[in-house]
Amino acid sequence: MSKLSEGLKALINASHARPGYTKASPAVQPALARFARDATDRKVGLPAWVTVSTAVSATLNCPEAMTSILHLANDSSSSSSSPPRTPVQNAELIREVGLKCISFNGIPRTINTLGAFHASLPASITGELNTTPKRSYTPQNLAARQQDGLALWDSVYRGFERKLIDKLATSHPDLPVHILASHYANLLSDPTATSPAVLKTPEERRAAGVVDGARVGRVLTSLVAIACLRAQTGVGPQVVSHVFGLRKAYDERYARECGGAKSDGEDEVEGGEWLSTDEGNVWLLESVDRLVEAIAGGTTFAPGMGSKL
Repeated sequence: MSKLSEGLKALINASHARPGYTKASPAVQPALARFARDATDRKVGLPAWVTVSTAVSATLNCPEAMTSILHLANDSSSSSSSPPRTPVQNAELIREVGLKCISFNGIPRTINTLGAFHASLPASITGELNTTPKRSYTPQNLAARQQDGLALWDSVYRGFERKLIDKLATSHPDLPVHILASHYANLLSDPTATSPAVLKTPEERRAAGVVDGARVGRVLTSLVAIACLRAQTGVGPQVVSHVFGLRKAYDERYARECGGAKSDGEDEVEGGEWLSTDEGNVWLLESVDRLVEAIAGGTTFAPGMGSKL
């Protein structure tokens, strides 16, 4: 295979094409710390604020911010979290959120940010991280995983779930097929929902020393969606859909039909119900906007190329 010319390599890596990570400015750490404090003041728990800030950082291609989030989470866990969370649990949560960002940001930014995040971790954490895949399709789990994905879809879009599938199919017949099978079934729904481990409570699994990675359930998945979509800009209708999706997790009627905001084996999301209110929605979106400004001075998801001069 021929090598790339020096001129071509220079063009690929030209500054106006923004080929690398978003560097964390001095404003990032204070902004993340303020967000964590604001969340705590509003009784929004660590998993929720870590999820939101991680999703924003992944969207903006800033792995340094993800490392800062881990340090903040570890400090918070040692001082106020109940039960205390370990650095490994916090790192697993960040990894799982970063993975789910694929559904909203695409694969490349997750590859880049999770790779750099992992490289920043000490051996005391990397040596304890889960290394067993949880999302492999098998003949035994295929039907159940597809049911999991459809159940999550129905929960998020309840009232419009079939109409939306028909609308997507009008754009391309395989669009809803791909969204449901590749994203809602095999990425966004909890991969342990059909595992025997779900029979244990979170406390029992922790006491038994089960290491199966983090669980980003119904509510946290909605927070991932809202944070990613708001940070990338240009997708207001999808932001609206997932704001409603978060609300439906706590709506009494929808909760009764869909299993609610908390599935078997999932931890309650502290502050989740407040985040599903008007006041909570406003705080969430404004917080994402502040993080976007601090990390990138505005979105870097698809801003157009800068000047070549």
